[in-house]
Parts: sequence; C-alpha cells; structure tokens
Amino acid sequence: MARTRHIHKRMSQRGINARLVDLVSSYGVEHGDKLILDKKNTEALLKAIDTFRKDLLVVHAKGGLVVVEQDGIQITTYAVNSYSREKAGAQHAIG
Repeated sequence: MARTRHIHKRMSQRGINARLVDLVSSYGVEHGDKLILDKKNTEALLKAIDTFRKDLLVVHAKGGLVVVEQDGIQITTYAVNSYSREKAGAQHAIG
C-alpha cells in the first residue's frame, strides 16, 4: 500500500518501522478508518503463534505429513516417509 510523506515522518519520529505498520494492517481490528492492534489482540495472536509452532514441531518430528484431497474432500493422511513403493512391491510379490 502506498504511504504518504506524513506517515513516513511519523514512523521515523515514533520508532515504528514498516514491518510493524504492515503487521497492524494485516491483523488489526477495524474501527472506522483506523486499524488497531492492541495489547489484548496481540496476546491472542501470540497464543495462536505458539499453538501453530507446537503443531509445526509435531509435523516436523513426523518427517512431514501428506493429506490426500479430491474435490475439496479430505480422503486420507499419512507421514511423508510412511509409504515405500519398494516395500509395497515386495509384499505384492510375496502374496
């Protein structure tokens, strides 16, 4: 989004960088023509990020996950390294 000279001057005076302005633009709550990211909303976002991080760590520990979908319907899921064509071929040859 374009920024005026005024906002650039105020950002500089108040120690607010462009990343912080973008953060408020993305996650702030609308109040008329303002976007507000207050302490309460920031705490809620931090909790959500903590949960997201924990979930990502579980996925990472599993070596990644696959979800099979078709036409917006989730069919199955498994760990990335859980299926081996070589194993499947060996079992098929034995059976």
